[in-house]
Amino acid sequence: MELTSVLNFLENRTILVTGATGFLAKIFVEKILRVQPNVKKLYLLLRAADDKSAMQRFNTEVVGKDLFKVLREKCGPNFTTFVSQRTTIVPGDITCENLGVNDTNLLEQMWKEVDIVVNLAATTNFDERYDVALGLNTFGARHVLNFAKKCNKLKVLLHVSTAYVCGEKEGLMLENPYYMGETLNGTLGLDIEAEKKVMDEKLKQLKAENASEKSITTAMKELGLERARKYGWPNTYVFTKAMGEMLLGKLKEEVPLVINRPTIITSTFKEPFPGWVEGIRTIDSLAVGYGKGRITCFLGNPKTILDVIPADMVVNSMIVAMMAHADQKGSETIYQIGSSVSNPLNITNLRDYGFNYFRKNPWINKIDGKPIIVGKVNVLSSMDSFQRYMALHYMLPLKGLEIVNAAFCQYFQGKYLELYRKIKFVMRLIDLYGPYLFLKAAFDDLNTEKLRMAAKESGIEPEIFYFDPKIINWEDYFMKIHLPGVVRYVFK
Repeated sequence: MELTSVLNFLENRTILVTGATGFLAKIFVEKILRVQPNVKKLYLLLRAADDKSAMQRFNTEVVGKDLFKVLREKCGPNFTTFVSQRTTIVPGDITCENLGVNDTNLLEQMWKEVDIVVNLAATTNFDERYDVALGLNTFGARHVLNFAKKCNKLKVLLHVSTAYVCGEKEGLMLENPYYMGETLNGTLGLDIEAEKKVMDEKLKQLKAENASEKSITTAMKELGLERARKYGWPNTYVFTKAMGEMLLGKLKEEVPLVINRPTIITSTFKEPFPGWVEGIRTIDSLAVGYGKGRITCFLGNPKTILDVIPADMVVNSMIVAMMAHADQKGSETIYQIGSSVSNPLNITNLRDYGFNYFRKNPWINKIDGKPIIVGKVNVLSSMDSFQRYMALHYMLPLKGLEIVNAAFCQYFQGKYLELYRKIKFVMRLIDLYGPYLFLKAAFDDLNTEKLRMAAKESGIEPEIFYFDPKIINWEDYFMKIHLPGVVRYVFK
């Protein structure tokens, strides 16, 4: 694999980015604009009713974020002009043909100009409604591919998936592509069009019964989990992403296809500055709960490897992969972007970092103004020990409260319902995340390592497009970068 300058590759390129208000998309857009100001155009597709609301979303949810402060300082008073000259904000929806773009002149212009398509639009909710997840993660991917096929100058389509779609073999989560109908547990009969039919019929049935919107949402979430687990995937998110990959691989024809599968994405390691993060991401929900004193125990094998990777490294790997596979007609290459092979981190490490950080930097309770004192989390290493813990500390008190509440004519109803909701929430989290808490496998990243080596040997701006997790000292990263970032940008 011979690589050339990434900066030269990006010069005068026209790139379509879907899901432009998403976490990774924002980092991708900021990176391109900052390191290659001579990019020709970024078409940024986002959900909006019209041009005005699309621009409003872009200004508040993208360039209005702290993430862009380095670029803003670099451009000075010319920032707004600089960005507007290099971006076109496109209201659209990947669940629709032609990505929901209604302006025919704009469509023709995009098909004529776009060199690179980057699909970052997705729903990442583990228990998303099945109709929503299928529309975005599965059939949305097909719509993006169909759009890319109409781009006259297309060099590459890069689709961002997740490493958790893959199966395990001999301690490795495989970097292999998915073929139509392939399943994780070997169950036969997976047919993507049939899945859509199952979903449509369920939705039709619910509406015929005049089910409430809340009931429909619950039923569609349960259907997604049921269908995913039938074929061996733990949740709706990874199941629908896997089916999206199947469609892309089957239908790509001559389109050069790169599928990027990151593991658990965390805050930026270095650029545009360390520690930027947005939203409560997978492990950050634990950090928030722990720092606020709400989590005292955690389920998981202490030896389980948590594969995490900073967001800027994911974006850098995407950009290098785009350049590496441009114009490779009909090719399909998968890159799993993670750290578990070259720089593993386990649950015990993470617990210790959290304890040490919040002991030195306690969160101040906004109600009483007092610091929240955290203790070391008790890591419960089996489902049996977790169930015993829950029974002793929560289920028995709940039962007792139920009896007292009945005796006192529902006087303690508020407290009873609050405790009940907490228990239900915890059990739901365990149901969704349980399969990952005992994962002992590492994520195969041989293709990614080959890309790193090729980049290193070619000397292509390694200080700008770094994505080697071996350079990370996890203790320094969590203590000095990630946890402070989570407290600043996520804690409320």
